[in-house]
Amino acid sequence: MKPEEFYTTLEAQGFALTDQQKEQFALYFSRLVEWNEKINLTAIVDQEGVYLKHFYDSLAPILQGHLPNEPLRLLDIGAGAGFPSLPMKILFPNLEVTIIDSLNKRIQFLTTLAQELGLTGVHFYHGRAEDFAQDKNFRAQYDIVTARAVARMQILAELTIPFLKINGKLLALKASHAEDELLEAKNALNLLFAKVIENVDYALPNGDSRTLTIVEKKKETPNKYPRKAGIPNKRPL
Repeated sequence: MKPEEFYTTLEAQGFALTDQQKEQFALYFSRLVEWNEKINLTAIVDQEGVYLKHFYDSLAPILQGHLPNEPLRLLDIGAGAGFPSLPMKILFPNLEVTIIDSLNKRIQFLTTLAQELGLTGVHFYHGRAEDFAQDKNFRAQYDIVTARAVARMQILAELTIPFLKINGKLLALKASHAEDELLEAKNALNLLFAKVIENVDYALPNGDSRTLTIVEKKKETPNKYPRKAGIPNKRPL
């Protein structure tokens, strides 16, 4: 997807980019390629691939109407090179975005990138989700949590649901059908008082299949979740 295709495809769906937003995406692409030579951020570095499989793909929840243009508090777990939250932030500047990532070099990249893009209302933290989720400054503080290709739902639920306010939503972006994951995650979601409200299979403009799973938090998460760092991966709920 060339940049011009990206712009026209978004415009056809009701999201016309300003010149500033186009410049932000262009600078994002160039900085991603530059930094990727120093630290491993992505295997996709060609322009058409980045605009399609990173930028456009990250915007799926917005394009499908699952994220309103309001000053919501959004947390992105394991965002890596900033996907999906920073493309969302460029499109919807009102979002307040927080990213937690376990690799400090990625946090350095994101901090520098946000400054160069002129983004405000963005916060970056180095550490484990399990630790931050037990901190009252983060726990139950967010309207939306996003995660893109982070972990299977059985594990992901424990890493994300504690951060949400009651009635807040997890938007999980996956590269494949998620039905088997949701069956596997049924017990975890019950323990965490969360419920799948939508599971959408869709395709990128090139035909690649994707899945967006939306989970809503129904009650306060029990204090024992998430368990200590590493345990959700080793012993899923």
